[in-house]
Amino acid sequence: MSLDKKKCIPCSGDIPPLPEDKIHKLKKQISPEWKFTHNNTRLLRKISLHQMAKPMELANKIAKIADEEWHHPELHVGFGHLDIEIWTHKINGLVESDFIFAAKIDKIVKN
Repeated sequence: MSLDKKKCIPCSGDIPPLPEDKIHKLKKQISPEWKFTHNNTRLLRKISLHQMAKPMELANKIAKIADEEWHHPELHVGFGHLDIEIWTHKINGLVESDFIFAAKIDKIVKN
C-alpha cells in the first residue's frame, strides 16, 4: 500500500525514532523535494508559490489533513513560499507516520 493511502498513528512517546536505514528507505517513497534536517530527525520541504494567497491556501489544505490525521507539522508561510517541517515531537525524531503525512502533502501539492 502506498504511503498516502495509510493512516497516521498518533505517537504515545514510548517508541524510539526509526533507525537511519529505515528512514532512508521511506524517504525514497516521498517527493525528492523533502530534505532531512536536524541530524536526520526532521523532514523539510520548501515550496515556492506566487503571491501571498497561494501559500495560505496550501497551508489551510495541509491543516485540514493534519487535523484528520492527528499529525501536525510546523508550517511557515511567507510571501511566495510555504515551508513544511515534519517530525514526531514526543520523541524528537521520525516515525512512519511522518512519511505518511509527507506523502499526503505530496498528493495535495501535485493536484
